Amino acid sequence: MDKGNYSFSTCWNIKRHTNGRDMLEEIKELGFRFVELNYNVTDSLLETIEPMIEAGEIGVSSVHNVFPFIADKDYDTDSVMLGFDDLEKRKRSVELLVRSMEYADRYGAKAVVVHPGEVPFPSNIDAELKQLYREEGKDSDAYRKLWAEMLERREQLSPIYAKRIEESLYQACDQAARRGWNIAVGIETRSRCYQMPSLEEAVSICGNLQGAGVHLWYDIGHATMMERMGLHDNAAQLERALPYIYGVHIHETIELSDHWCPYVHSKDAQDFDRFLKAIEKAEVKVYELKAACQPNEIHASHQIITDKLAALASGGRTSA
Repeated sequence: MDKGNYSFSTCWNIKRHTNGRDMLEEIKELGFRFVELNYNVTDSLLETIEPMIEAGEIGVSSVHNVFPFIADKDYDTDSVMLGFDDLEKRKRSVELLVRSMEYADRYGAKAVVVHPGEVPFPSNIDAELKQLYREEGKDSDAYRKLWAEMLERREQLSPIYAKRIEESLYQACDQAARRGWNIAVGIETRSRCYQMPSLEEAVSICGNLQGAGVHLWYDIGHATMMERMGLHDNAAQLERALPYIYGVHIHETIELSDHWCPYVHSKDAQDFDRFLKAIEKAEVKVYELKAACQPNEIHASHQIITDKLAALASGGRTSA
């Protein structure tokens, strides 16, 4: 079944392949004509991917910073990145983002997805909170106490890191504009409570950088997870965020486990409906699913989503 303008992230099958062509052929078999090349795509994989792009066998909707893959933990997907205290590290982060934008331009992609940064903590407080959430519940005294400690530090320091992230994003987009690249930068809602941006932070950053090419990349599964943990409220904040959305990562979170097929794995016919407006609004719509998702489940999930969006467009109901 042809998936039209929807795109599909290579995170689904990258661990199964050492050959880039084989990886993309498997995605094409699902009916996708566009892919998002994720941050684990290596130079080696690109050797067989680039001829496919050049021949028009596959389109690239987006690439995920840092792209291609570099083996440096300072600049991986869970780092302070564009908000580093160290000026040289921050400068390097900007250079890496510009490098990702260069690849996006070369491949005819519309956007680069960016994990812009975080409020650093001495330990992984997010993992501790998730363990408490699962074992004792969100309303337990232990969870509430640790959450309050996390939130106090996050709220105290996030304005500092948000300002640095803004400056770094502006620098990268300015360099891209000087080179004539028309590439959107999408700052992604994240999956750990100390990571940035929250929805409120994203709205603020995008608002301050209006015209620079910086937008919100609304990761639906992550937004659901952070809502459940207590970081933000999608019902109250998504409406404000909608005008800034450029791209979406489509996946569902079950409890605190993400990257599942919407509707299919949760068996909930309605909860995901609240995100349909974001999918409809997005210029780039990317499924970001885990390897456990099977082709029949991917097809079924996509059918439900497109049927519901068609019903919305015609003013009908969105029930499955």
